[in-house]
Amino acid sequence: MKADWVKTRQTRYTAYATVYILVVFALVGAVNYFVANHDVSYDSTSNKEFSLSDQTIKVVRGLKKDVRITYFDEQSRFPAARDLLDRYSTLSSKLHVDYVDPVKKPQIAKAAGYRRDVTILVDSGGPKKEEGKSLTEEEVTGALIRSLKTGERNACFVTGSGEHSIDDTERFGYAAVKQALERSNFKARSLPLLQAGSAPAGGDAAPPAAGKIEVPKDCTILVVAGPQHDYVQPETDAIKAYVEGGGSALFMLDPPLNTGRSATDEATTLVALLGSWGVTVNKDLVLDTSGIGQVFGLGPEVPLVASYESHPIVNQMKDVATAWPLSRSLDVKNGDKTTVSKIIATGDNSFATTDLSSGEIKIDPKKDKRGPLGLAAAGTVNNTPPGRFVVVGSSLWVVNNFIRFNGNRDMFLNMINWLTADEDLISIRPKAPEDRPLNITPQKVNMLFYLSVLIFPLGVVAFGVVTWWKRR
Repeated sequence: MKADWVKTRQTRYTAYATVYILVVFALVGAVNYFVANHDVSYDSTSNKEFSLSDQTIKVVRGLKKDVRITYFDEQSRFPAARDLLDRYSTLSSKLHVDYVDPVKKPQIAKAAGYRRDVTILVDSGGPKKEEGKSLTEEEVTGALIRSLKTGERNACFVTGSGEHSIDDTERFGYAAVKQALERSNFKARSLPLLQAGSAPAGGDAAPPAAGKIEVPKDCTILVVAGPQHDYVQPETDAIKAYVEGGGSALFMLDPPLNTGRSATDEATTLVALLGSWGVTVNKDLVLDTSGIGQVFGLGPEVPLVASYESHPIVNQMKDVATAWPLSRSLDVKNGDKTTVSKIIATGDNSFATTDLSSGEIKIDPKKDKRGPLGLAAAGTVNNTPPGRFVVVGSSLWVVNNFIRFNGNRDMFLNMINWLTADEDLISIRPKAPEDRPLNITPQKVNMLFYLSVLIFPLGVVAFGVVTWWKRR
């Protein structure tokens, strides 16, 4: 009887063990299958360094034809490259990645177009393969966009009235703007508008009539970047004819400050032109009293905006903050032949002061206009073909020392993409890896020394002594 009971219990335990083993095998198999067929990861870094940007995801998932990315390097570095490039290939079956060691396979590398200064080549079937100089998302996505967007696209920056220079690498220059545009398949060049009386270099177009100023026809977009002096009427007439003839222009006009050390003219002719299109550029300075900018070390003269109106330029920005140093306010309304929208505005805790001659920040709540205050507007000239324009009340928001502030570069390029009807590229772009050095003062070094070498070890010893004393 006892033997039968033992036998029955052993049989039961054997059955339980068999079921448990089968369940474990089934779970392990299910997990392996899920991992093999689903690329899931979590990026806990503050700036999402190991996640692809919205723009990359948008571009790759929108591929309509096969694209091949070739990576050139030593074979030992292929695993590190796969950490980034495999994230691209998982987004679309139309994106293919090849890894070539130019030392071990020189003939294949040469046939693929390898050169010593090239790390990435992108081939979308066009006449030219686009290059990436380094293994970064910014370089790879930039090369991918250039490969897909064929044709010459020129951003012409008006010069001659004290505008920011795209060749200036100092704090208030626009060299970073030029670099951002060139990575987006634009060629940026200066345009002395008063001298624009001949055909574009290398073009066959006939020059305009004698004494007439015209924007060259090869300008994809025209940029007016913070003129310090008024434009003469023929210059403004040329810009008007360009936009109303189907061109696109970005106007960035600073408030006419006169602090004694420097002065900015009112830009009378441009202000009148924009007014005829439905954008009133006010003669004031916007001040933000919310205190939010202090988190970034910004004063009230640098309004911070984190929520936007409804427009393709800003719909992808979500809660991405942008900063607008020394900005004037704008009012908008539809014109006789234009449709205009406000796209960026301050919050309620802002004022527009008309005191532009004082070097001090002064706010008079009884006299100064209270927010929300418009900072940027976008409009369309309802002609055939339609023209597009964007007006911003500041030019300092994209100077070399400010364009990398949070979402400023994305906002600028989104404006450019909307103006050139490239709405499919409007998004949040790849960002460079964030440099976050650990700065420790001598006092903190001493504190760390005492904590790690004296206090913590002595605390452990004291705890052990007390425990021993209680148990002896």
